Amino acid sequence: MPQSNSSQYAVRFEDIYKIYRMGTTEVRALDGVSANFSKGSFWAIMGPSGSGKSTMLNLLGCLDRPTSGKYFLDDQDVSTLNDDDLSDIRLKYLGFIFQSFNLIPQLTVEENIALPLYYLGWPNQQREARARELAALVGLEDRLRHRPAELSGGQQQRVAIARALSNDPVFLLADEPTGNLDTATSIEIIELLKKLNHEGKTIIMVTHEPDIARHATSQLFMRDGKIQKITHGLPDTPGATSA
Repeated sequence: MPQSNSSQYAVRFEDIYKIYRMGTTEVRALDGVSANFSKGSFWAIMGPSGSGKSTMLNLLGCLDRPTSGKYFLDDQDVSTLNDDDLSDIRLKYLGFIFQSFNLIPQLTVEENIALPLYYLGWPNQQREARARELAALVGLEDRLRHRPAELSGGQQQRVAIARALSNDPVFLLADEPTGNLDTATSIEIIELLKKLNHEGKTIIMVTHEPDIARHATSQLFMRDGKIQKITHGLPDTPGATSA
């Protein structure tokens, strides 16, 4: 399982291939991808439909395994783990933020935030304390007893972010986190993610929106299963570099 060490990388892909076969047709969804995601970095992964970004998302989130190559999560090779071990990795070491929030409608804000900790076996009192702490972090300390239907879209996404942070993950994986939000609310959410990143949290965000991607400090562009370009530094600012 992942363990803290001196490595500067939260995530490393080494020559990753993901090949799907449809009859006699071979589709290389990822075609020899290598990439390093440093601890404390904020990445935006972009690309057109069919570029491979969704496949990369599934591998990053331990929802699938590569056909070949290695995936190191905090210096532990997780690319060959079985389904049960991958499930354990997701619960203990990853935080997920989804476009559709994926909150449980019957649960309160506090219960939604604390849900991963329930499955991790935390005692009730500790779960409640952690949920209150995270609700305050995302500005929802006065909404603990509310249910998702009583919240705005932006508030629901804040609950989802708090839930994703509950297990202090190695990194946050955000899948189109502003896709269901209006422009003003999208900016609020991206500013919250930037704040978390400034406080040291590693964030890897998949988005199709250039206006959202420009807030990340590194951008990775996919096409035809390959990395087309990597840009470091905020786009359109002095000091930005491409690789």
